Amino acid sequence: RRRVRGAAPVPDPDLARQRAVVDAFLAAARDGDFDGLIALLAPDVVLRADQGAAAPLGYREVRGAESVANQALTFARSGGEDAVPRPVLVNGAVGVVGTRGGRPASVLGFTVTDGKIAAIDILADPDRLARLDLTVLD
Repeated sequence: RRRVRGAAPVPDPDLARQRAVVDAFLAAARDGDFDGLIALLAPDVVLRADQGAAAPLGYREVRGAESVANQALTFARSGGEDAVPRPVLVNGAVGVVGTRGGRPASVLGFTVTDGKIAAIDILADPDRLARLDLTVLD
């Protein structure tokens, strides 16, 4: 509905700038840098996570920089040593695929606007992940 009303954030068209923000976000999450995460997130950032119908939580939405930063820190801590994030293109924007054992475990799509992350969409539905064709960025 927000897109129809014109309120959806417009992503930065420069992939290099998007990549710099996403890389900084991943580094801050990995390092446990809460303040660094807050600096990279728009105040009204929205995180949407789709884990599929079979998952206990299924779909959830988190709003606000502090709440999303806390979720990022929790996610980074729970990733384990075998979780390897790789930059990818997701719907024409910079994103990340998290792999475990060489297989995609989750895909994060980022909407970067004015140097801040305005939205994060996470797909962790195993059935949908198996059908994705992702372009890995170097």
